[in-house]
Amino acid sequence: MAGRVEGKVALVTGAARGQGRSHALRLAQEGADIIAVDVCADVDSVPYGGATEADLAETAKQIEELDRRVVSRVADVRDLAALEAAVAAGVSELGRLDILAANAGIASFAPAWELDEATWQTMIDVNLTGVWKSAKAVIPQMLEQGSGSIVLTSSTAGLVAFANLAHYTAAKHGVVGLMRTLAVELAPHGVRCNSVHPTTVNTPMIHNEAMYSLFLGDSAEPTRDNATSAFQTLNGLPVPWVEPVDISNAVLYLASDEARYVTGTTHVVDAGGLAPYKAPHL
Repeated sequence: MAGRVEGKVALVTGAARGQGRSHALRLAQEGADIIAVDVCADVDSVPYGGATEADLAETAKQIEELDRRVVSRVADVRDLAALEAAVAAGVSELGRLDILAANAGIASFAPAWELDEATWQTMIDVNLTGVWKSAKAVIPQMLEQGSGSIVLTSSTAGLVAFANLAHYTAAKHGVVGLMRTLAVELAPHGVRCNSVHPTTVNTPMIHNEAMYSLFLGDSAEPTRDNATSAFQTLNGLPVPWVEPVDISNAVLYLASDEARYVTGTTHVVDAGGLAPYKAPHL
């Protein structure tokens, strides 16, 4: 039985670990070859370590173990030329480009008036402009082919406000506006564009001391165990976070021909976090 994206090629940004690795592997499991891109470095103003080249190599290894082809490149989504070079290398070796999972992103935390300019600008550059540059790098190939699916990673913070995340929330709201415009512009060319909106996901973006401290304040030592119950208050279902594959399954659906007439939508995977009347937490 053919996979759900059999014969397609997907570019995944932020592919070295976390959601990006999960997206790459899930698409590969369903038959796609992968162009895997990651900055593989720490990012200034981000209070947790970035992925490494070893992480990206591990992603590539796991894709190859699924008997799929992979082209991996170290590239920063803030660098359009680097993204275009990765696309060119991938298309040269793999023959086409059908899917973009624009997943790369960062998080940092402070009240809006306490953010310094560099922290604000880095957030916008990575989480919004980097998504636009990722799309800009792939669209010419998709236009030439007359088909494609672009999936932009936003957040529940792309739909509602979160305190201490003004820059992140602004960027993720911006991703929705970008998605909706691309959906309109690209529809006549047979190219679709949608966004995914995760709640907290079990990745290094939430599992770090800075995030734990944001939730716990001075009430407890900033550890994973202590923060678990605090994370659960974000969701309606009784879970503190979802797994990366839960988001990957949404990306897979939007990338596949099952969603051939789905474009311009916000696809929420939030464990009930956006429900206006969530179940009371015990």
